[in-house]
Amino acid sequence: MVKVTFKVQNLDFWYGTFKALENITIDISANKVTAFIGPSGCGKSTFLRCLNRMNDLIEETRIEGKIFLDGEDIYSGEVNVADLRRRVGMIFQHPNPFPMSVYENVAYGPRIHGIKDKKRLDEIVEKSLDKAALWKEVKDKLHTPALSLSGGQQQRLCIARVLAVNPEVILMDEPCSAIDPTSTQKIEDLIDELKQSYTIIIVTHNMMQAARVSDFTAFLLAENTNGPAKLIEYDSTEVIFTNPKDKRTENYITGRFG
Repeated sequence: MVKVTFKVQNLDFWYGTFKALENITIDISANKVTAFIGPSGCGKSTFLRCLNRMNDLIEETRIEGKIFLDGEDIYSGEVNVADLRRRVGMIFQHPNPFPMSVYENVAYGPRIHGIKDKKRLDEIVEKSLDKAALWKEVKDKLHTPALSLSGGQQQRLCIARVLAVNPEVILMDEPCSAIDPTSTQKIEDLIDELKQSYTIIIVTHNMMQAARVSDFTAFLLAENTNGPAKLIEYDSTEVIFTNPKDKRTENYITGRFG
């Protein structure tokens, strides 16, 4: 039996009076990579931000339905949102390292969570950078500004920063769209390694990337400009890309629209 990390039931989401998502029901498997694809503006990033309650930070948003993480309703009043965001880390489209050293970027989260011991922090920093395939490149630059790294290195540093607080899930919102092809390859290789230990959910516009890195693919589509996005099809990536059941999925995959 496949272990499920997220169970989403009948999810609706609004920005003010605009309904962005409608009736999304999906189970997201543990230790797999699930890709969300669909045209620009169809609610992929909105859905991703529902999973760690980042949308709570936006005024006049509203959510209905249920999202369970390992059986716990993440929108229950008893949930500690800071702890939820530690468990469900997020990598953004543009690398966003803090304006501090490489070391301090990675040590920041563990410090916030109460780890003060220098030796322990050193271990966490090295382990996290190593898991993010960055340690060899920065081990002699730990005290240089993170912003002096290349774009691809900065993105891997942001991944290391997420890993340092021991998450269960890593959300990735277009993680390669702002970096060069060589760095993209490194991130894709890293995703393949990380899924052994983490559940990864990625939003991407790049069809080839979704086909390369994901185990499962979900296709979201808003069928008219003012309408909400719906989950059109969800299956193994192989099925979605070679034998989709819905004509709309086939049309999107083959580039007939979007």
